[in-house]
Amino acid sequence: MRTGERIAELRNKLGLSQTQLAKQVGLSQATIGKLESGISSGSSHLHKIARALGTTAEYLSGETDDPSVGALPVPSAHALAEQLDLVEVQEIDLRFGMGATALEVPVTKQVRHFSRDWLRQYTSANPEAVYFAQGAGDSMMPTIHDSDLLLIDTSQQNMTLADKIWAVAYCGSGMVKRLRPTPDGVKILSDNPAVPPEVAHDGELHILGRVVGIVRKM
Repeated sequence: MRTGERIAELRNKLGLSQTQLAKQVGLSQATIGKLESGISSGSSHLHKIARALGTTAEYLSGETDDPSVGALPVPSAHALAEQLDLVEVQEIDLRFGMGATALEVPVTKQVRHFSRDWLRQYTSANPEAVYFAQGAGDSMMPTIHDSDLLLIDTSQQNMTLADKIWAVAYCGSGMVKRLRPTPDGVKILSDNPAVPPEVAHDGELHILGRVVGIVRKM
């Protein structure tokens, strides 16, 4: 087998696209494509490519037929996260209205890795109970801006303190508001003075989690 065929075989076994492999080794997808197709027969980056594929440059170049001799194992994403003390936080594509957003929509999730120490600045909850979602609208201005990313701790679902900011489901819609318990029900407050408060009575409001952090583009 020529060099390009060996690169393609190992890349496919690892489930990598040409673009993903190129990104790992700092090359263009076109360079990987030329190597695999045989247009280019060699590369000064062969050692980097071999390392990313868990083999050696000697195997890729045909000097040996054993891909494991002298090769360092490719660390898994989980192993790297453990070494760097990173934790997984899910980002969901649901936008919480600072008005309201219908919750009956398909929600997809993407896992992001963050430093455990960084996350501890916002919450001591298990990372599995924390997720990012995006806010929408201006009713929580100036505290929360439109399209801010909200860090939501779902382990906190009881109003132990009044006037904290919560992600809630109210009448089938998702929203982010301040909540204040009153004898008549839970008062739903907006930080924008132009938006009037509402009162949720028994069974109308469900707390999804407390907003413990805001990430904003400057």
